[in-house]
Amino acid sequence: MSEEKDLEQLKREAAEKAKEAAKKRLAEKQAAEAKNKEESKEENIDIAKAKAAAAAKAKAAALAKQKAKLQAEEATASNEDSESSEEVDVDIAKQKAAAAAKAKAAALAKQKAAEAASSGTSEGDDKATAKAKAAAAAKAKAVALAKQKAAEAASSDTSEGDDKATAKAKAAAAAKAKAAALAKQKAAEASSADTSEGDDKATAKAAAAAKAKAAELAKQKAAGGASGDDDLAKAKAKAVAAAKAKAAALAKQKAAEKAGEGSTDDELAKAKAKAVAAAKAKAAAAAKAKAAAGGGSDDLAKEKAKAIAAAKAKAAAAAKAKAAAGGAPAEVEEEEVTPSPNQKYLDKYVKVITEHLGGDVLEDSYINTLSKDVPTLVAKPDTYYRIAQFLKFNEQLGFDYLSELHGTDFQSHMEMYVHLYSYKNRQSVALKVKLDRDEPTTASLQPLWEGANWPEREAFDLLGIKFEGHPNLTRILLPDDWVGHPLRKDYEPFDVEV
Repeated sequence: MSEEKDLEQLKREAAEKAKEAAKKRLAEKQAAEAKNKEESKEENIDIAKAKAAAAAKAKAAALAKQKAKLQAEEATASNEDSESSEEVDVDIAKQKAAAAAKAKAAALAKQKAAEAASSGTSEGDDKATAKAKAAAAAKAKAVALAKQKAAEAASSDTSEGDDKATAKAKAAAAAKAKAAALAKQKAAEASSADTSEGDDKATAKAAAAAKAKAAELAKQKAAGGASGDDDLAKAKAKAVAAAKAKAAALAKQKAAEKAGEGSTDDELAKAKAKAVAAAKAKAAAAAKAKAAAGGGSDDLAKEKAKAIAAAKAKAAAAAKAKAAAGGAPAEVEEEEVTPSPNQKYLDKYVKVITEHLGGDVLEDSYINTLSKDVPTLVAKPDTYYRIAQFLKFNEQLGFDYLSELHGTDFQSHMEMYVHLYSYKNRQSVALKVKLDRDEPTTASLQPLWEGANWPEREAFDLLGIKFEGHPNLTRILLPDDWVGHPLRKDYEPFDVEV
């Protein structure tokens, strides 16, 4: 959401900047054109005045010449004839002057109209050009940002896919190694003869397994962008050392079984120590590989925990095998539980709820390891709605999305399970409530999340759970006249043929 807002903000800023630049250019151009118009108008007026004055002078001179000629030619004419001819000439001259003035005025009017039309067209073109440039700039910026985000998303997806593939490859390799070790151990216990040949075969197999592991690590580092040859050499050396240690341990075990010696506590402790050391070496190699490929701290912690758990399981299996071979009781060591990475979120939720609603509103809280380590809160029937309302509207929590709601029949009781997600904090939480099986009734969450409407109708239809405050609590999958609720463990079909 924040990235989309940033993109929209950048678009708006770019559009505003482009508009301001276009307005500034347009204002400058208009000012220059106005100045040019004023100058051209003044020049045209001066020219027109000069032309009119010259024409008037020329006309006056022509009239004077004409009058002088007429006076010379018609000197003998009577005064009445001369006066009438002079009046006719004066009228003709006036008419010609008026026609010339009208023609000049029309020419000036046409020139002004043409200039006005050209200026209006240029202003419209400039505005359209400025708008087009602003839109093009905004689109270019948006495309660049989209490409950058797509590249980042592709790189993150690629790194996550590489990490997953690496983890899967490691898990497969570990499983194969365990299976090979168990097969070797069983074969050694079944056949006590030919100890030397068995030792040679075990050593050869261990060396082959070490080479395979080294090759796999080399491939993994080459694919994930490992730092250098030093890490590869160290990983190979550690794998070879672990293989040799396993071969030596198997040889000692076979020798002890052949000689009739029982498994002592010292040997058991040594075997455990070697297994733990091998697990730590594997965890260190995985840590280096993930650090070179850009893996996260949570994945690294999980890999270490898995490696340690595998080592302890191997040690326990070896102890059982030795105890069975020597007749001594097996010592089973309890596995150490690694804290979940989501434990801090669960502690935060419980703390905020108890501070605002009290310490007696929750029945239980735990990490659900069977469902991606989701923090789970178990509410009491009378505090179920209060806790759900608090989870949505509290500023520290803000679980604004309901992604799942369903019910389950445990025969002894009913349970409602609600999965919530906070887009603001990017965190999940599960809310559960236990209900009486004979009269399963609880508050509806539809007023808080509209997404609870149909899932609650489904729970009512298939399990018979009633939700108080639901706007339309009717069957959603089965017809209204259906008898019973099919997902209850004690459900018996009304019509046996169905």
